[in-house]
Amino acid sequence: MKKDILFCLGILFLTGCSFNGEIKRSIHNENENPDSTSTQAAESTRTLVPTNLPVQLQILWISPAVPSELAQSAISSGISIAASPELATIRLDADKNMGGLNVGRSTWIYAFVAPFPSLQDGIKMEDLTLAWMGDATSSLSDSPVWMDGSTLAALTTLWGKPNPTFNVRIAQPEDILDSAWNVQPSFAIIPFEQIEPRWKVLSVDGQSPIRKDFNPETYPLKINFSLVGEAAQQLGVALPGSNRDPEKMTTLVMTGVTALVRATAYKMEIKGRTYPGEAMRDWLVNADITHISNEIPFAPECPYPELVNYTLFFCSNPLNIELLEYIGTDIIELTGNHFQDWGSAATLFTLDMYNQRRWPYFGGGANLEDARKPITLEHNGTKLAFIGCNPAGPDFAWATETEPGAAPCDWDWMKTELARLRAEGYLPIATFQYYEGYSVWPGPAQKADFQKMADAGAVIVSGSQAHLPMTMEFHNGSFIHYGLGNLFFDQMDYPGVGTGTRREFIDRHVFYNGKYINTELLTAMLEDYSRPRPMTEQEKLLFLSDIFEASGW
Repeated sequence: MKKDILFCLGILFLTGCSFNGEIKRSIHNENENPDSTSTQAAESTRTLVPTNLPVQLQILWISPAVPSELAQSAISSGISIAASPELATIRLDADKNMGGLNVGRSTWIYAFVAPFPSLQDGIKMEDLTLAWMGDATSSLSDSPVWMDGSTLAALTTLWGKPNPTFNVRIAQPEDILDSAWNVQPSFAIIPFEQIEPRWKVLSVDGQSPIRKDFNPETYPLKINFSLVGEAAQQLGVALPGSNRDPEKMTTLVMTGVTALVRATAYKMEIKGRTYPGEAMRDWLVNADITHISNEIPFAPECPYPELVNYTLFFCSNPLNIELLEYIGTDIIELTGNHFQDWGSAATLFTLDMYNQRRWPYFGGGANLEDARKPITLEHNGTKLAFIGCNPAGPDFAWATETEPGAAPCDWDWMKTELARLRAEGYLPIATFQYYEGYSVWPGPAQKADFQKMADAGAVIVSGSQAHLPMTMEFHNGSFIHYGLGNLFFDQMDYPGVGTGTRREFIDRHVFYNGKYINTELLTAMLEDYSRPRPMTEQEKLLFLSDIFEASGW
């Protein structure tokens, strides 16, 4: 390979040529309105910037079907670009029985997406291909499906031109997201690398590329691209094997209130320590990082649980930590306002239990300095940081210079820390034990405080205080969820909100190659005062409809 590269470099030196790798796309479409359903975009062409290379050195032609990231990968190898396939000795194109010598195959994963507040979870590949062919029985026959010119060209290579009745909409990659949000219900087909938080990634035949159990071998929405031509092997052009590498992905699940007290603790005594987590375990243990916000201290002298505790001073049997082990806990949040309920000795005892299990904690600690320390970690190339505080009190719950407790909120300190962490390459997650209001809507103060953290650099801002699930929003590129609801707590109902406290969110955040790319909302329903289970489809539909409407979506 080195000899071949030196040979090519020698030719370039002798001819005094330079390479201009810039590529521009032009979409051939008589109707300039991006809402046009015209399929003439299938004739998309790639316009090449003229270079001063001799014809004999223009060796690679890149098909209009090739996604921009793959095209740039080929160009970055320094190979000259041909203005047409006839002038090329090598072609990079969608791989569909192109003939000749095919090398350097790259499998490109595409995602079928919708705006984040979509209520649809997935599609069948058959529905998509039927809609493409113009079959009115397809569930996708009426909604627009957005894509860029290269995606349309690639799919056309595989499936033929779409039927004129298929509601395809063509836009530049940077415009597709806003276009889809502006016309709902709406869908899009995008390369995996274009996934971002305001999309909802829908499964295709039960598979989603943002999940850890994704199998690219059986996933249908993918396209192979290959280098074709006798000269391909001699030049040794290296293409990426795929645009999705599982070794670059990290999943994080964030949860709401855990309080192993009252009826929840009683159920654990009579039905087993792991009983509350048995229906939800897979969601929690399968994440790379599982966050638990445990508000309650463990205490050796904790009395047998009472079904009703009117004092609201809580402790938990140390044996109950088996539940946290069972669900795969990785990090512990300690911003809760009950953390000091049983006194400093119990709080320090609890911290020691976490340390023995090597569970890092944040938002609380042995003293103020310890409570303010963020967790920092790195997984699969993504650096994450967790920082939290408690603005609500009461005073005795807060850590001091000499006593343990939750970190009190100092907004200037939080903003400074977030900026520092972001500057060091971390993606910060900020959490709060905010004032509890039993409302799905945040008050003006909560909204302002959470948005300040996003503005300071937090990519995710999460409310850990809410017993009633709350609204969410995207702000300045960050995802804000004002309250997730309970995880393990016995509130089957509450005055004024009825059974709304049974509803629960678990937020599964996805990071890829050092970027926050998406959030998947997992929904649960509390049973038996202790044991959440995945919602039924009807329960989930009603729950998300309520929250999305309240969120202004």
